[in-house]
Amino acid sequence: MLKTKKVMLQVGDTYSHEFSFNKENVFQFAEVSGDKNPIHLDDEYASKTIFKRRIIHGFLGASIFSKVFGMLFPGEGTVYLSQTLKFMAPMYEDETYTAKFTVLEVIPEKHRAKIETLILDKDGKIITSGEAVVMNPTKI
Repeated sequence: MLKTKKVMLQVGDTYSHEFSFNKENVFQFAEVSGDKNPIHLDDEYASKTIFKRRIIHGFLGASIFSKVFGMLFPGEGTVYLSQTLKFMAPMYEDETYTAKFTVLEVIPEKHRAKIETLILDKDGKIITSGEAVVMNPTKI
């Protein structure tokens, strides 16, 4: 009987995922989260701020991490245990960003991994940074 080796995360593994959010996503997030700050929803209001236009909610941007962990890397069955976040620059709708993940530590006996989480703009500038701890009994 031939056994197949499980593909396990290893320190140094990386994964990248391009994404963007549109106006409808921002308004839906405002409705679901209850954060209806006009800096996210009102063009006139936002034009008078330091950003000069509406910005995406920081947590909407960072929600991409949940999608990637749960569906792509490491994928199905992953449970989020913790996440740190530092919002370093604003995000805007209809712009393409890259979420980048780097495995920093693996704790195989607990099926856990610590992963650096970054969002980069098209020029490679860090927009959001943090670290996540995830668990997946079949992939870690």
